[in-house]
Amino acid sequence: MMDKLIAGFTSHLKEAMGVGIKSDFLNADNSLMNVLICGLGGSGIGGTIISQLVSGQCALPITINKDYKIPSFVNQDTLVICCSYSGNTEETLEMYQQAYDKGAEIAIITGGGKFGELATERNHNMIQIRGGLPPRAAFGLSFPQLFFVLNQYGLISDYFIGEVESAIQLMDKEENSIQSEAMKVANKLHGTFPIIYTEAPMEGVAVRFRQQIAENSKMLSSHHVIPEMNHNELVGWRTKNEDLSVVFFRSNDEYHRNTARIEKSIEVAGKYTSNVNEIFAKGKGKIQQALYLIHIGDWITYDLAELKKIDSVEVDIITELKDMLAELK
Repeated sequence: MMDKLIAGFTSHLKEAMGVGIKSDFLNADNSLMNVLICGLGGSGIGGTIISQLVSGQCALPITINKDYKIPSFVNQDTLVICCSYSGNTEETLEMYQQAYDKGAEIAIITGGGKFGELATERNHNMIQIRGGLPPRAAFGLSFPQLFFVLNQYGLISDYFIGEVESAIQLMDKEENSIQSEAMKVANKLHGTFPIIYTEAPMEGVAVRFRQQIAENSKMLSSHHVIPEMNHNELVGWRTKNEDLSVVFFRSNDEYHRNTARIEKSIEVAGKYTSNVNEIFAKGKGKIQQALYLIHIGDWITYDLAELKKIDSVEVDIITELKDMLAELK
């Protein structure tokens, strides 16, 4: 099942663009001064990624919140975007209620559930997408809606539409090579502890990959970013350990000083493990490159699950945790 969901990534993106283009929002009551994006897991990672991709377009500060409590700065001049694919994420519902009580401008992205009901009852701006998938596999449906929400509030232009459409064309054209490269990398990561590195502006993509390794492949991994890791983690490479693997997410338009840092980091890590991998994004611009890396990363995690002969869909421990929490008052 997961392979079919990953293979459907570009069709999900196409569907999402159709939904987003049809969205029609009411104007905010107040002048907006900042943005808070609330969401967790597969629903929340989009906020991390979008905040980095639009940093050169959006003039307002964007904060990502993945907790039960919201920051004290939230007020009537804050746009709070609540992302919950199921519509029932308890942490996001608590954040929503706090934002509502403070009079914040609220927009909702959801597949239904309680959030769908609240949006209707309280007349919030909402983009509702098709439900019924594992949240992490619905990324292609939910993520583009963050662009549309920011655009509807006049915080970014509609430049992203062409970028996403170009990314879809690119991935459809490159699908065979994407799957081939993913399998090669998966074979090298199998049986190891992966360490993921990328430039800071692409950290959200690295986090997404780490999350997918955990949920799909049932493996632990870590991530860090360039240049920050050059100020601390690089010193930790001191012991030969072939049980470690390294993945560098890269692009051809890296900041030139970061390219030098990455090359040196590859040299250092290569002294202590022979399992160092570079995955170069294809496409022009950060949106296309991010979506490309997300897609190949998803395939790697599925292939890892197949190599381990485990079910990539199963997340029983998360269900167990939610059941336990449901019993708490």
